[in-house]
Amino acid sequence: MPKRDQLLSELGGEQDYGVLLVAQMGGVPNQIDLIIQTAIYDEAAEGLRPRHTYIIRALGVREHRLTVGMFGKLRLLDEHPLLYHHNAPKVAVYFDGTPKDLNELVLDISQTHVLAYEGWRHLVDTDDINRSTPMTTLFKRGFGVLGVMPKPLAERIGKVLEHHGIKHTDNEELPDDNTDEHGRSRLAKLLLLDQSYIIALDFSVEELGKT
Repeated sequence: MPKRDQLLSELGGEQDYGVLLVAQMGGVPNQIDLIIQTAIYDEAAEGLRPRHTYIIRALGVREHRLTVGMFGKLRLLDEHPLLYHHNAPKVAVYFDGTPKDLNELVLDISQTHVLAYEGWRHLVDTDDINRSTPMTTLFKRGFGVLGVMPKPLAERIGKVLEHHGIKHTDNEELPDDNTDEHGRSRLAKLLLLDQSYIIALDFSVEELGKT
């Protein structure tokens, strides 16, 4: 069984746990190495029984948020709201019009942002919405660029604007070539360890102590 599949199988059950022991810079730029030990809860001993230890190499790291310690679930994903900023087309959203209820519109946009990212990103931590001018000032002016954001968010924001009677125009950037000169994908992948994560171009898995 490939080591990646073996690692995932050892963290797939309700009694399965992992421990992120070490997170360190790798041997090349933009590489992070994680050392993870898998374990299963032993009811008789009322404790964890270690299984195997793995090293995960994250190659071409773009973003990470890691906490060393125990976790319950490990997932490797090609699609997730955290990947919108790295993989989705960028869209500039222009608007024209003034809402009847400004506060309600601003609240709806904020809630839509939370829902689009499923709580993984927050409005104040991104550049999705035009930060050069407060939203209230922007909408009082009645026209302008609401922001440049990933397409999945832009589609949701467009529906909010329409609901409030605001006209909008979406200008999508030309898509980048998603493969390099060797035909390898440039799209990022996500390694999720409960609330910790790494976004990188690829991941490799090896079992420590095995050849």
